[in-house]
Amino acid sequence: MNLEISLPDAIRPATRKDWRQLGDITAEAFAEDPFNLWLFGGERALRPLFRIMARDIYLKHGFCHIAGDGAATMWATHESNLRFPPLALVQLMAAQMIHGTKGSMKRGMAAGEAMEKYHPSEPHLYLFTIGTRKAARGKGLGKAMMNPVLAVADKAGLPVYLENSNPANHGFYTSFGFEKLGDFRVLDDSPPMAPMWREAKSL
Repeated sequence: MNLEISLPDAIRPATRKDWRQLGDITAEAFAEDPFNLWLFGGERALRPLFRIMARDIYLKHGFCHIAGDGAATMWATHESNLRFPPLALVQLMAAQMIHGTKGSMKRGMAAGEAMEKYHPSEPHLYLFTIGTRKAARGKGLGKAMMNPVLAVADKAGLPVYLENSNPANHGFYTSFGFEKLGDFRVLDDSPPMAPMWREAKSL
């Protein structure tokens, strides 16, 4: 799917060489995320996880945007291959074993299965992550990162899907027209994950 996204001057498309920076910005943004802290037992595993996700999935099969060293997003279309290549999966498992806590491997597998189960099958754009570093918050970067892609989605008549892993971000997403579809738990002791859906707006 060819999407012609017009980005403001402060934001650019990320390239393959940006995978570390994408991962690092995202890890800092998710450092207080209750679901991911439960998943890994702490924030130490977030940086290697998001670096691998950026390098081997979203920069290859999706599209990513970056605003200096302050904010980053990872997106995909419904056609994207979001499965880990074998080598990347081994590296992810090793990172979980080294940086995660006991049971993180089991929790990670359960999370992947649950997210795949609830992921919609109809054509859409998927927002995997959006985040800013702590020092860059409150400056409108999140809105600036979101709006260009939503504008293209509206033009193409595509809805947008995401999983909100932090209730504190609910108001941010609803301000763009996302609606909560309920929630689900990966395991009995996990924080809830809230799938959200935004219908394309008429131009």
